[in-house]
Amino acid sequence: MARKLIDCREFPSQTNCTLTIAGEEDEVLRAAALHATDVHGEKDTPELRAMLRQALKDEGGGVRAGPSAAEREQPAPH
Repeated sequence: MARKLIDCREFPSQTNCTLTIAGEEDEVLRAAALHATDVHGEKDTPELRAMLRQALKDEGGGVRAGPSAAEREQPAPH
């Protein structure tokens, strides 16, 4: 699964937020929605989630910090 990212700098903000969130799509959407409600006072609505989903971008560079959640669930080879 391709990693996604969302960059708060791409949204108008009075706080000039610079947070970038990267990970698997469902992780990024969940964290971005929490951030939007906690830091920016948004309401977690289907419309907010749709806007966040549209703002997702593929993470570039091909560098991975570790295994994906699916890979971590696989039994280790013997």
